[in-house]
Amino acid sequence: MNCRKVKANLADLLFEPEMVPAELRAHVDECAECRQELAELRATMNVLDDWEAPAPNPYFDARLFARLREEQQAPPAGFFERLRARLLYSTNLHLRPVAAGALAVMLLAGGAVTSFELHQRPAGPPESAAVDDLKSLDGNALVYQQLDTLDSTDDDPGTDPSNL
Repeated sequence: MNCRKVKANLADLLFEPEMVPAELRAHVDECAECRQELAELRATMNVLDDWEAPAPNPYFDARLFARLREEQQAPPAGFFERLRARLLYSTNLHLRPVAAGALAVMLLAGGAVTSFELHQRPAGPPESAAVDDLKSLDGNALVYQQLDTLDSTDDDPGTDPSNL
């Protein structure tokens, strides 16, 4: 057994020695470092058992309530002091929904701007009708082939156009 596992279970060995596995007790008996750690833990627990908490001051509650009343009756702090105190000492649980909403608005605005920029194409010079006709005819190579076939069959009257 390694020392790391033993040190993790030293408190169990101190408080409930009968519940600890025998191999852990054997390791503590063999390893001087773990034995020293157990002795230090035992000494710390003995000191804590002997320690007595000091008695509270009988006027503690009265002074605490007086200070609370003073704070409640004090004029409110300025905006920046309240904001600073909220940012420094607050848990910020109430700011999470606001932050989530602000992030959502920013994402929507960014998406809208990007979408608008992508769909807006720069307008080029207008093309003439002849250029448009030539482009559509260039795309119809199959039509040209069929027209050529029809032209060649018109010259030769003995050829049946359905056999081609």
